[in-house]
Amino acid sequence: MLRAIDRERYELIPVGITREGAFVLEADDADRFALDPERLPEVHDNGTRVLWPDSSASRELRVVTADGGTASLGEVDLVFPILHGPFGEDGTVQGLLELVGLPYVGSGVLASALGMHKHFAKTALAAAGIPVAPWRTVTVREWADDPARVREAAASLGLPQFVKPARAGSSVGVSKVTDAAGLDAALEIAFAEDDTVLIESAVVGREVEIAVLGGAPGERPRASVAGEIVLAGDGFYDFAAKYLDAPGVDLVCPAELGDGRLEEMRELAIRAFEAIGAEGLARADFFLTDGGFVVNELNTMPGFTPISMFPRCWQESGLSYPELIDELIRVGLARGVRVG
Repeated sequence: MLRAIDRERYELIPVGITREGAFVLEADDADRFALDPERLPEVHDNGTRVLWPDSSASRELRVVTADGGTASLGEVDLVFPILHGPFGEDGTVQGLLELVGLPYVGSGVLASALGMHKHFAKTALAAAGIPVAPWRTVTVREWADDPARVREAAASLGLPQFVKPARAGSSVGVSKVTDAAGLDAALEIAFAEDDTVLIESAVVGREVEIAVLGGAPGERPRASVAGEIVLAGDGFYDFAAKYLDAPGVDLVCPAELGDGRLEEMRELAIRAFEAIGAEGLARADFFLTDGGFVVNELNTMPGFTPISMFPRCWQESGLSYPELIDELIRVGLARGVRVG
């Protein structure tokens, strides 16, 4: 996004978050954050501290410099929280921004939390009549107290199946289980990321995704063309494939769907978007089975790398990467500061 955003229209203040949760002022350098299979980028503590407004009466962002001085970064019009996973995509940062009265791009607290928590997202989608894969939710306490019961519940879902943390993104902690003996290890991997885990039936079908843009107040959300993930062998679309362009995965966009199928998918994506109260943007992930579409999940802050499906779907729909950023900013500004 640092490369793609229109610098003649926007002035950027890059804010990084360290592993310890400190907000630091980063260099405006896209190369600094390039994804590399050998070295993933990391925010280091450079001694600065970004200070959010102390009340909703001001939108001034300030910084404590490394030498202890304080400087103004100016009035902020909009925050773009490009964050994945816990403490970024789950409503926590969104709540911080609402407390200090700063408008931002994307879903609010509730929809962000729902979209992040796979159990409650699936529950909301199922309640809205949207087909989802069969699943069982297991807590770390249930696994410790009665592992036999958990294994029995998992067996009822059939094989293969996927075990995934309830609140993690980018396929972190996800395992494919092809025999009953692999369940325990998969649960251990998932519980390392979250104390609540989902066991899902594997769905046989084409893996297709579609991008949704929420409109300004009074505008209906709209959906892009669809993209398809084509896997070599029996792997799955994991972190390396999503962000590091790992081999064995082909992203086809636009996907070959008939007009009727595409319109059906678009309508389902928008229904899912509205079912959790999403705003701004989301990527809806589907399986296209012999019986129709099954929603896998709704991602309220999808990937924005050059190989990510969200910007690619919109590019194939006639909206360039800079134009997509413009649209997200327009909608975020139109929604303004949330009240209540």
